[in-house]
Amino acid sequence: MDHAARSPRPRWATRRIIASLIAAAVASIALFAATPAAAEEIGVDEYDFKVSGIVRLADDPLADVQLVVEGGGLRVEVLSGDDGRWAVGVPEQGEYTVTLNEETLPEGIAVIDETLEQPNVRTITVGQSGSAVANFFIGQGERNTTSFFDQVVERIFNGLNFGLLLALVAIGLSLVFGTTGLSNFAHAELVTFGGLMALLFGVTFALPIWIAIPIALVLSAGFGWVNDSALWKPLRKKGVGLIPMMIVSIGLSLMVRYIYQFFVGGDTQQLPGATDTTLSIGVFGLSWIDVGSMVISIIVLLGVGYFLLRTRIGKATRAVSDNPSLAAASGIDVDRVIRIVWVLAGALAGLGGILWAYFRPGVSWDMGFQILLLTFAAVTLGGLGTAFGALVGSLIVGLLVELSTLVIPSDMKYVGALVILILVLLLRPQGILGRKERIG
Repeated sequence: MDHAARSPRPRWATRRIIASLIAAAVASIALFAATPAAAEEIGVDEYDFKVSGIVRLADDPLADVQLVVEGGGLRVEVLSGDDGRWAVGVPEQGEYTVTLNEETLPEGIAVIDETLEQPNVRTITVGQSGSAVANFFIGQGERNTTSFFDQVVERIFNGLNFGLLLALVAIGLSLVFGTTGLSNFAHAELVTFGGLMALLFGVTFALPIWIAIPIALVLSAGFGWVNDSALWKPLRKKGVGLIPMMIVSIGLSLMVRYIYQFFVGGDTQQLPGATDTTLSIGVFGLSWIDVGSMVISIIVLLGVGYFLLRTRIGKATRAVSDNPSLAAASGIDVDRVIRIVWVLAGALAGLGGILWAYFRPGVSWDMGFQILLLTFAAVTLGGLGTAFGALVGSLIVGLLVELSTLVIPSDMKYVGALVILILVLLLRPQGILGRKERIG
């Protein structure tokens, strides 16, 4: 055997190899330290679905910002990497909520988006593609540090504003019920019609908004007249019962709502000035649009009160609402009164829809349906068939909806109003201003 061929490697060669390995390791560590950290990914390899996004300040990524992903029985906290990116694996398709923890943002930085009630929260849906994106683009600004007292006052003003615009819708619905006995579920589409007409003339036709809104109101009143003339009066003449008529109103609501969607699509569009932050007056979070909305609502409601209490047609309307047969025997033209009520209900619902579009903000094909249950809650709470009861019920519902967000998530704020409605009906079924009636 040739021992010379198997002689051990020289010691200096071994040392050179070890030195090279150490140098490579040091270089790798240095390169890793110099390279920005990649996006933090949690559970991406574990699940088939993914939620991801990026956090940026202008064009600069923000690192170490905490985000919380919730949904599908999962709750995961993740930090953005040095490139601002993050990703979380999720177990199934469906809706997820991504909340950015503003406390982890640099000083003087905040999530600013006037169109959102909670700018630091995104609700996304993981669909067939298997992934969804929630991006946060941050602006310079101060985080909200409003005191509890200021929050209460702000919500009281917002509640009054919402309650007043809800009253415009509820009074029309209550008057229709009082004079015809019909629970009109298609009243929501009268609300949407007003918002869509304002959008048509104010945005599509580019008319000044102070011209577009009166046109929308006139058309809304005409739409109410068409409703009664084309459908409800013929059904009354045929002696159709109230339950079948209520079912017809549900079908009419569905039909008209999807006609709206066919023509305007599923997007939410803004009326002129709805998202203009320069109109803010900085008092209790109000804007000049909010103040104008409240003033218009109060003036219109006072006008409706004067109409019902002081004019002959208004007194006739109250008489028909109390007892249609007796009113007819007294010489009142019941059909004419009902026609006027429908015209008034259409105009009030249209105005409510326009103000609702500024309050949300936005116009969409189903915007009226979104407040339909609250409208019925207000009418029932105040007393079915009473216009002033609808006003009281609307103010209560509006205040309760806004104040409830102090103790419950804003996504559940409508639930509290419906719970109060159930409790009131258990204790006083006729409503606050309603009268007890014998049945049978």
